[in-house]
Amino acid sequence: MITKLNVASIMVLNKDEALDFYVNKLGLEKGQDVKQGSYRWLTVRVPGDVTEISLEEPGPPVHDEATAAHLRELIAKGALGGLVFKADDIRGLYETLKSRGVTDFTQEPTDHFYGTDMGVRDPFGNAIRILQQGKVAHKARPTKSFG
Repeated sequence: MITKLNVASIMVLNKDEALDFYVNKLGLEKGQDVKQGSYRWLTVRVPGDVTEISLEEPGPPVHDEATAAHLRELIAKGALGGLVFKADDIRGLYETLKSRGVTDFTQEPTDHFYGTDMGVRDPFGNAIRILQQGKVAHKARPTKSFG
């Protein structure tokens, strides 16, 4: 029986640039950073959590060069996966991210029936959603009625 998710992966084009973004901009913490030959196992995680996100670059030993080149194209288009995080103060986090130089927001904090969420992309185009679940702190704007 599966009991817990241990590591999830996200494809990036440069592990050092990804580490800088996820730690210094998004606020995650560095997990493991281990080299074995030319391979570097690098993870980040939400502070205090044990589930890690592996930052993976296309290439050996996992991919041949043709596959790696194709994956790099897909990453640059933002076509591979993404991450969803939870936050306790999404509007405050939005302001913090802007003050840290994050600019590639796909959606500012927006109220929904399930809570408030926003979207941002990492430097490689990977989609990141951040959700504050629960009752909306600010009232959602009423929609216009046509009829």
